[in-house]
Amino acid sequence: MTIDSSDKTTERKLLGLVSILILIGILVAGLWPFHAPSNQVTWLNSINGVRLGPHGTVLAARSLTNSGSLERGPCSLEICLKPNRAEDSGTILAFFTREHTIRFSLHHSSANLALQKGPYNQHIPATGERPVYVNDVFRKIQPLLITITSGEQGTTIYIDGKLARTASWLRMSAADFSGRLVLGTSPVVDDNWSGELRGLAIYNQQLTAIQVFHHFETWTTKGRLIDLDERVMALYPFDEHVGRTVHDRGGSGIDLYIPEQYVIAHEKVLEPPWKEFYPQWGYWKNVLINIGGFIPLGFFFCAYLSTAPTITRPALATIILGAALSITIEALQGYLPTRNSGMTDIITNTIGTGFGVMLYRWKGFLLLETLQRIRAAAL
Repeated sequence: MTIDSSDKTTERKLLGLVSILILIGILVAGLWPFHAPSNQVTWLNSINGVRLGPHGTVLAARSLTNSGSLERGPCSLEICLKPNRAEDSGTILAFFTREHTIRFSLHHSSANLALQKGPYNQHIPATGERPVYVNDVFRKIQPLLITITSGEQGTTIYIDGKLARTASWLRMSAADFSGRLVLGTSPVVDDNWSGELRGLAIYNQQLTAIQVFHHFETWTTKGRLIDLDERVMALYPFDEHVGRTVHDRGGSGIDLYIPEQYVIAHEKVLEPPWKEFYPQWGYWKNVLINIGGFIPLGFFFCAYLSTAPTITRPALATIILGAALSITIEALQGYLPTRNSGMTDIITNTIGTGFGVMLYRWKGFLLLETLQRIRAAAL
């Protein structure tokens, strides 16, 4: 079949239009919503506390610090909270520094509570320091007082004043509760937790079982964690009810603030593939989605560039285009708190582009026939 110059021009325009639509679709899928969403944190009405929505966080204004002697001493942490859902997943709180990244973090993992010294990976719980799990803590949607105490003998977890778990291998000090505090998400990736925060106290001492039970009684009867004259390193009762500042009543002088926009304090950019990998179906599902999403781009851009007389190697140009587009998206995702930026996506997107190019070179003649039929039908 002979194709005149007008037919070739029409086909090239159709290919260009389809290619541009695919490009726009990939940019929307990769960068939506194009900005940081509003920080979904609101004050509770009748009681002390704040409610965190799907994208909500509260941050310390600066790092909590201890003197050298206290950093090596025992520590305790108490937090009053109520989750929105039992089967949820997210970071409740974390302490981090730029030098040592995450020092300690507390997580909602399904209906379980997980605490981790150092970086936490819910997909590979056996890596690094072993996390401590307390099963079925969040099975019922109700307010809870979680108390964590640690010293030379290990770590003890209490739920509502009662012993829930001991972990003799996990020894923490007050240094693990120093650094910048982040509530409601991870400081390095979008791992948001939804629920109510009603109080937080940090101690540079190991609370006894009697003290823990007394604090629980104080909370249930008086609506606060501790008696105001008790020694505490930092105390956040969330009793302001208005504004964007949560004041420390314990003496550290480090207030918390509620940003206007949802933010990841120290977001990772272009995380290496070996840090993103985890041997579960969710990982491979994302790999397949990223490969499949770029196959149409490789197919149609290769077809379009093949019609350009100035492009001598359309296949190579298309693969370079796919890689450049992916790098651009992943780099921009580092500035979007609802997206995670990693190099695995760059690799899989480029592979997908290559598959699209191969598919065009194998079945490209079918595309030309289809375009000719479309043009004929339009005439």
